[in-house]
Amino acid sequence: MKHNSHSYDMTTAKFHRTAVQVPEAQSRIAAQVSAGRIEHVPLADSHGRTLATSIEAPHAYPFFRRSGMDGFAIQSADTAEATSDHQVWFRVIDEIPCGYTPEHHITPGTAARIMTGAQVPDGADAVVMMEMTESKQEEGEHWIALKRQIQAGANITPIGLEVQEGQQLIEAGTVIGAGEQSVLATFGVAEVPVFERPRVAIFATGTELLEVHEPLQPGRIRNSNSYMLRSLVVEAGGEPVMYGAIADDVNTARAKLEEAIRDNDIVVTTGGVSVGDYDIMGELVLEEQMQLLFNKVTMRPGSVTTAAVYKDKLLFALSGNPGACFVGFNLFVRPTLRAMQADVHPYLEEWNVILEDGYTKVNNFTRFVRGRTIIRDGKVFAAPAASRVDESSVMITIKDSDCLIVIPPEKKGIAAGEQVTILKLPTGQAR
Repeated sequence: MKHNSHSYDMTTAKFHRTAVQVPEAQSRIAAQVSAGRIEHVPLADSHGRTLATSIEAPHAYPFFRRSGMDGFAIQSADTAEATSDHQVWFRVIDEIPCGYTPEHHITPGTAARIMTGAQVPDGADAVVMMEMTESKQEEGEHWIALKRQIQAGANITPIGLEVQEGQQLIEAGTVIGAGEQSVLATFGVAEVPVFERPRVAIFATGTELLEVHEPLQPGRIRNSNSYMLRSLVVEAGGEPVMYGAIADDVNTARAKLEEAIRDNDIVVTTGGVSVGDYDIMGELVLEEQMQLLFNKVTMRPGSVTTAAVYKDKLLFALSGNPGACFVGFNLFVRPTLRAMQADVHPYLEEWNVILEDGYTKVNNFTRFVRGRTIIRDGKVFAAPAASRVDESSVMITIKDSDCLIVIPPEKKGIAAGEQVTILKLPTGQAR
């Protein structure tokens, strides 16, 4: 049993909070965020990183005329008289494998053997596939014949078909994946300008918390939120720094916060943010040196989600309830980490979908219900994650959710089949 050595004035701001709407809370945070530091990393190490500088094409692509197939490069005008009854013959004067430059200029009546992707020789304006030709050897020379007309430009990829010189290839703020790596390699970007991963301090408050390796004890639970937050930080492109769990003590929390603020870019805590005697983060953010942004939001779960600025760095105090912690991170912390990396779309993507199952629970705050999307008959449905209860303390459905279903406060329940807005949760690292 806890020993209550605290004595609080129930009239303080910790107990009387002014709630703000989610968009207003997000706006207050956004006003404090700027893009972080830039570093250059080898292309091979850039996967999952966020591009810091837009990349423009240093040259056209393709930068030479490229053959679209194995065949022969010719002048199309030479085929004007070719018919099924009249063969036109060409003398083969060159052979051009991939990676080699042509040795001869194509003139009327000549052709060059060419491979797919090889550089088309000057003078040629078409490539004819090998299967359309007849071939013969005569006096040590190779000849081919055609029985049909060939259009100018046939089977030739022109210079700059895909990309013109100076064209933007990848926009700053883009998370680098396989496609981006291919483009960067194609244009010789061996060192990639990326944002440094924001360092995110994570610690939990609560005397009831056990470390993962510790055996269960009566009245105590393991510190699962810190590990959930760690994964969420990685997915958002940040570098998590784990500070473990601390007991319900303001002085201990203050010392931990000082260390975390000094060594990291932002701090995220979980627990200790409600209005109870032992909710020390709710008390800490009201100290004079703190610039409180908000300590109540019109949302469920997580209405006590709190944000403040301390020593020019953002502090997020999230609920200790797993569901509320999860929602608070995705609505406020993830966008911050993405904005610190100049992501042009830092917030969760909104979809309009059909509600699969009716939702009857009502509240005077907007509810963000964990759910999963279902595609059926070409339509997208969303169903609340299966659980016997829909409470912020429910942990198990987090793993089964790929969206947050938005239930407005004015609704008196939503029937199955009605349209709802969902916030699509990210499915991978910062994407």
